[in-house]
Amino acid sequence: MKRTHNNGDLRLSNVNEHVDLIGWVSKKRNFGQLVFIDLRDRSGICQLVFDETMKESLKEVRNEYLLNVSGTVMKRQSSNPDLKTGEIEVKVESFEIINSAKTTPIIIADDTDALEDTRLQYRYLDLRRPIMQQKLIMRHQITRSMRDYLDNHGFIEIETPMLGKSTPEGARDYLVPSRVHPGSFYALPQSPQLYKQLLMISGFERYYQFARCFRDEDLRADRQTDFTQVDIETSFLTQDEIIDFTEEMLVKLMKDVKNIEVKRPFLRLTYKEAMNRFGSDKPDNRFGMELQELTDVFKNSSFQVFKKCIESNGYIKGIVVNDFAHISRKEIDKWTNLAKKNGAKGLVTLKAQNHTLTGSASKFLSEDEIQALYDTCKLKENDVLFIVSDTWNKTCNALGALRNGIASELGLKKKNEFSYLWVVDFPMFDWSEEEQRWVACHHPFTQPKEEDIPLLDTDQGSVRSNAYDIILNGYELGGGSLRIYDNKLQTKIFELLGLSDEDIQTKFGFFVDAFQYGTPPHGGLAFGLDRVAMILSESDSIRDVIAFPKNANAKCPMSKAPTPVDNKQLKELHIEIVD
Repeated sequence: MKRTHNNGDLRLSNVNEHVDLIGWVSKKRNFGQLVFIDLRDRSGICQLVFDETMKESLKEVRNEYLLNVSGTVMKRQSSNPDLKTGEIEVKVESFEIINSAKTTPIIIADDTDALEDTRLQYRYLDLRRPIMQQKLIMRHQITRSMRDYLDNHGFIEIETPMLGKSTPEGARDYLVPSRVHPGSFYALPQSPQLYKQLLMISGFERYYQFARCFRDEDLRADRQTDFTQVDIETSFLTQDEIIDFTEEMLVKLMKDVKNIEVKRPFLRLTYKEAMNRFGSDKPDNRFGMELQELTDVFKNSSFQVFKKCIESNGYIKGIVVNDFAHISRKEIDKWTNLAKKNGAKGLVTLKAQNHTLTGSASKFLSEDEIQALYDTCKLKENDVLFIVSDTWNKTCNALGALRNGIASELGLKKKNEFSYLWVVDFPMFDWSEEEQRWVACHHPFTQPKEEDIPLLDTDQGSVRSNAYDIILNGYELGGGSLRIYDNKLQTKIFELLGLSDEDIQTKFGFFVDAFQYGTPPHGGLAFGLDRVAMILSESDSIRDVIAFPKNANAKCPMSKAPTPVDNKQLKELHIEIVD
């Protein structure tokens, strides 16, 4: 086999050169005495021309046959602007069939009609599609850019164990039974959190890793059971310094991968501001439709829904959708159901028409309230105002979901627009109604804000943490925090989370012990690499940027994993399957 050039690299500058090419037959066309074949490799497609002397020997050649051809580069009589090689073609002088191919069960082209499970079943064919190869190549470019930045800023890449200790916090662990220690289990890492903090105690100061992580949780378009995390940890840096170098890395990444100039500093919102303005702790600020505070407008309302909310110290908020008054009763029901699905008891819908508000709730509003809504929300003719009244969390969450859903339907989320922002000052704790205890918003090693430490004894719900998330287009790309490095404070946080001394020793004993040997102030963050690649490649699903992903049922249609194993293997692991 000979190869002098990649198929997609040939240009007019190569005219009259003799070339040897290798690739798969993407398309074959017969035109009288001539046969044209589009030959595809990873770099692209090149058109081949075979004259009548070769027509007979080409009879058996079909799509996806693998060919090795020799010929001369010629200028095309009519160019194809859709191809990088569209101004040239190769006049073939000889060729060899390297391998034949069956008719493929999916179309090997950017546009394919195959269902996702069929694509995943024949993933090795799906990955021949140029659009899929471009996505994985972009993923490689992302990792190369990040590594380049980190390597040039004093970070050291260190691998941490894949088989570790189960410390069930957050998602369920994937457990691995030990043959050598019957009845004991390793856990696959949900993240390298404990190890990267131990590396700071070890004195490495700047660490990173492209870490494989595993979480046994329900899947969705932007979630997988096993995924890749860009893990970063530093010593002796402040939150502002960590945010600063992260922005530098992302600006470089956007230039390297997308050739887009991103301005710094990124917008920075506190958690409360993000929720109040956008109804989300991962806000998409590519479009407006921000939440409006309406509690004061209805402080003296006779409308029972709003009156009860005010009396119970609840909140009333709304969003305005411009030029939306054409929506039907059926569409209003759809948005009402979305609000209810996200915690609201109901949704008040008001249309601004003929200088007043119409809708089923309008008859309960006074003229002063209607005028106040016009003034506060800056309503214009044919605008629609959606209102939710409930607790602060439920009101924000319901309107945030509504805002996102309507924006998607109206096409306000442009895939080729990229808007980064930070959300900071997250709450330290959430109250779990199910467990009737405080749980960590991030993880139990997150440092509380120094000025809020006195509140740990009196008002845990008001304690803020030194935690920060980096957001792109409404997706959380990554998050991190400054870590607790004082042993007494760490013990206090464990106690507030309801962990006994025995729990602490069982789950984190080795980690707590390490804190007694001069732990440096440290902090870091971690990026979801798959999610970064999904957004930058403008994909609809995280599965498109993972070579061999699981489907929505956490199965691999290609290998059929997970599958049963034979009794011999189970016996070696001291495991018995019980129905």
